[in-house]
Amino acid sequence: MNAIFKDFKFEIGTHRQKNIIWIKFNYSKENLAILHQFCKPKFSNTYKCWYTLNTKSARYFFGIDETFVHVQNKIPTINQNAYRDYINQLILKSYSKNTIETYRKEFATFLYFINDQKVENFTADQLQAYFLHCAVNDKLSESTINSRINAIKFYYEKVLHSKRMFFDIPRPKKPLQLPKTLNKQEVKAIFYHTKNIKHLMILKLCYGMGLRVSEITNLKLIDIDSENMVVRIERGKGKKDRFVSLPESILEDLRNYYKEYKPKTFLFEGLHNQNLSIRTIQLIFKNALLKANIHKKVGIHCLRHSYATHLLELGTDISHIQKLLGHNSISTTLAYTHVTNQTLRKVISPLDQL
Repeated sequence: MNAIFKDFKFEIGTHRQKNIIWIKFNYSKENLAILHQFCKPKFSNTYKCWYTLNTKSARYFFGIDETFVHVQNKIPTINQNAYRDYINQLILKSYSKNTIETYRKEFATFLYFINDQKVENFTADQLQAYFLHCAVNDKLSESTINSRINAIKFYYEKVLHSKRMFFDIPRPKKPLQLPKTLNKQEVKAIFYHTKNIKHLMILKLCYGMGLRVSEITNLKLIDIDSENMVVRIERGKGKKDRFVSLPESILEDLRNYYKEYKPKTFLFEGLHNQNLSIRTIQLIFKNALLKANIHKKVGIHCLRHSYATHLLELGTDISHIQKLLGHNSISTTLAYTHVTNQTLRKVISPLDQL
């Protein structure tokens, strides 16, 4: 969901025989002004609630997954308490918003599938049959099935406190996928064709510090320490803080950006001084690829991959790269050793020796 709507709640519904989206929020002229920028809200005197037409664009801006809303509303009464207990436990465990969103979708899908069977009484054999159905009938990917297993495993082990062996489900193997990267000339081309200084700073910091897109959106002015040339990444993935080096080459441009845009709290702000949404930054990168005439099928995360790969090519110790990226395990960082150009160049094909 767009960060600007973090204090809003949206529900799919009908009103006067029309498909609409109910919008719940603490009324203020400012909040109403925000809504008017994205839709044409109306007020229902009958239900004392704001609403707008349920359109594709409205669902896009509000971050509504209509399929999930349908599934969630169709969970039988017999399992609704289990669903509420599940979400409460995720919150109590302080899981991230993204993890909570993923887990509750997977668990809701499972409850919808089992219909009026009580979830507490499901057996290991029944669970195995369900995952087999997901693989064979629904043709879900390995990563999706693994995600679904983890979500349902959380319910039985953390909510019901069942023994771990109760949920001994064979997991599909994950395919080995190498990180997708850009070469240095492609990175230069992206920067060259990005004329908006704000967009350029976003892309340069993603690459120059190897940041995740979520970390870029949450960067605050107080995180930048230009005296010591470091940046504090607060509560990155796994809720860990870390420090990364601030590239010297960007300092002057960064100061010019600050003078022009005058951000208040976050380094990169949108409407009403809110931090930019992840979706906005993804679109900035997508447009930069088009302008640079780069046709690789990559997302903005590839700038982080490229940062790690290019550091390796410069001879940076792998353990230093691990700390800069915030990886828990060195094995995650070692994936980049498979894609460095220098490593590949050292391999001499036997064909060249004939």
